[in-house]
Amino acid sequence: MDKLEKRYEVTNKDLVKNKALTYGAALSPVLLSTIPAGILFVLGFLFGTTPPIAATFFFFSLIALVGGFILGLGGTGGLLYYRSKWLADVRERIAMDGIKASEVDWFKNELTSMEKKALKAVEKRDALLADAFRDTLASRLTATRIKKATNRELLIAKRRQNKLKYLKSANSDELKKEINEDVEKLQKIKKEADEMQVEAETRLEMIEAAARRGTDLAGQELQLKKLSNRTRDLPLALEAAKETAEIKEEIRKELEAETDKVLLEAKN
Repeated sequence: MDKLEKRYEVTNKDLVKNKALTYGAALSPVLLSTIPAGILFVLGFLFGTTPPIAATFFFFSLIALVGGFILGLGGTGGLLYYRSKWLADVRERIAMDGIKASEVDWFKNELTSMEKKALKAVEKRDALLADAFRDTLASRLTATRIKKATNRELLIAKRRQNKLKYLKSANSDELKKEINEDVEKLQKIKKEADEMQVEAETRLEMIEAAARRGTDLAGQELQLKKLSNRTRDLPLALEAAKETAEIKEEIRKELEAETDKVLLEAKN
């Protein structure tokens, strides 16, 4: 569990890299087209002593402008693709042990349009309510991600169950029992994630309504702490279940190999 309990923290290096990729993608067509074209245009003024030479420089500057813009568009596409892959990896590492309020901006693409509008509106009205809103958004995002991940793990676990039906070995019954326990754990995690999502969505509505009325959320700190604890605990529980399932999958493969070896020796 030590590895799971080590929270991933967004570093200044990550922030700088994100800005560099964003600005690089936006400026790539402009820089790759205007800089070479501008250099050639200036050279035309400096060395274009005759009209034919000046026209040649001007012609190549136009080619550089168009060619650089097309090349820049390709660079923009490449940078945007790389950034999307890199951001997906960063989000996975952040979400592995629960999303914090300060990390919500990294998941803006996973917020609904209504949540984005509500966040902006609450931030304009009350800073304290905005903090609570972000904290609850973090819980909602975590719950949604946990549900998706749990559904994937449940599908894998059920496939393992089906495979084990045809596996005949001394330890297969015990392994079936363990995988059944994994399925039960995952179903429990999914149920908790469903409850956490409903709680978070309800609380988002309450905070938004409180911001409109100009009231605070005094007396509801306990519910917020409950959500925050779930935000931390559920991802750790899912990661622990996944690691256990991976170990059991390795054991299952070893058992299959041993069974195939015994059957082959029996045939020979």
